Amino acid sequence: MITLSITTSRQTEFLDITREVEKVIVNTRVLDGLALVFIPHTTAGITINEGADPSVQEDILKILNQVIPSKGPYRHGEGNSPAHIKSSLIGSSVLIMIENGRMVLGTWQSLFFCEFDGPRTRKVLVKIIP
Repeated sequence: MITLSITTSRQTEFLDITREVEKVIVNTRVLDGLALVFIPHTTAGITINEGADPSVQEDILKILNQVIPSKGPYRHGEGNSPAHIKSSLIGSSVLIMIENGRMVLGTWQSLFFCEFDGPRTRKVLVKIIP
């Protein structure tokens, strides 16, 4: 298992980590298998979506922030309930096929770390399964 360190700069943001995960795959020299990417945080997530147009990530964050507002009838004492809810909706892991030593992604797809309670330094765990 490889641990990547990700530093976020805003309370909510999507960071494209496609290249970082691809480097992990290349370094393992696994040609065919699976890459499990896991986020060990309860206020962050991981998703695959369009990477060519940054307005897609902006739109996703905008709608998440509208549906799950920062102020609400939340009971959690730390004040970050919206981040926990967003993390649960987006998810904490993705499984990506590896073929010929590369991630199998669609033409426009990228892998995004989703920060919902930043800025922070976070971990991304990558497990390559041959």
